[in-house]
Amino acid sequence: MQDQKLKTKTAVVVSNSGDKSVKVAIDFKVRHPKYGKYVRRRTTLSVHDEHNSAGVGDVVEVAQCRPYSKTKSWRIVKVVKEAVRGEV
Repeated sequence: MQDQKLKTKTAVVVSNSGDKSVKVAIDFKVRHPKYGKYVRRRTTLSVHDEHNSAGVGDVVEVAQCRPYSKTKSWRIVKVVKEAVRGEV
């Protein structure tokens, strides 16, 4: 096994509708090329969640990996912070 640093990012879970799958959003700001104002952008990734450990609103660390499906080539490394879930 090579000692290769995996590409990881921190993201927020926006959907966990499928089994072993979640969608996460990575929010960032970029400077507009003409006007100079900072504009918010968002990247949405489909992520493999082997143990169904993440819920909506959780902050997770994701890493690149082999393709699990047509759209999933990221996996959850760990749940950094769990969202506050209200009792019903």
